[in-house]
Amino acid sequence: MPQAVLEVRGLTKAYGQIEALKGIDFEVAEGEVFALIGPNGAGKTTALRVVATILRASAGSVSVEGIDALKEPDRVREIISYLPEEAGTYKSMTGETYLKFVANLFYADPEKRSAALERGRVIAGLDERLGDKSGSYSKGMARKLLLARTIMTEPRLAILDEPTSGLDVLNALEVRDIVKRYAKGGAAVLLSSHNMLEIEYVSDRVALIHEGRIVDTGSPAELKLKHGADTLEDVFAAVAS
Repeated sequence: MPQAVLEVRGLTKAYGQIEALKGIDFEVAEGEVFALIGPNGAGKTTALRVVATILRASAGSVSVEGIDALKEPDRVREIISYLPEEAGTYKSMTGETYLKFVANLFYADPEKRSAALERGRVIAGLDERLGDKSGSYSKGMARKLLLARTIMTEPRLAILDEPTSGLDVLNALEVRDIVKRYAKGGAAVLLSSHNMLEIEYVSDRVALIHEGRIVDTGSPAELKLKHGADTLEDVFAAVAS
């Protein structure tokens, strides 16, 4: 049975008097793509940011590969990677220079840097355009460069917030396939998206979050059967209402 890479228990997060998360529990296993879905303001991005050690939880626990993310965030940051929805590249850098910059941040060993850089080139799939400044890239090209940056370091947990936001159909399909292949290599992927077709295609399991609580969890097929729905969009609508 696959081992859990991420374990979240009783996680709460409050902003003053507003409780964004009200004690959520979930885990993500190695080789699994796990999605959080729900309406705007449900707590999805807050959950991702707490797991990514960007926000500090009010209560509860987050463990990555057995490391307490709340007590030892620096250790956890060495084995995770986070792609926020609003991420951008350094537009004055070429794609190649940007990937080299990331590799240099993560690795002191020249061989490991070189291997990570080559992985980044392959994942980005931009070929000769890697020699151009990223400010000249289309949104799809920039997003693929950012995804390459996120997983070229082979994190045990990749956290992706709206990974295909704003992309056309072909670029979105390519990004989804990259995510699925990465998870099949043994890593864990935690993602959030408003695109229910994307969630259904890429996810092994889905958690429905509403008003800061997880109200149901299962595979896309299990959730559709349970709620008597034809699509995840119908399940989403039922939970949101």
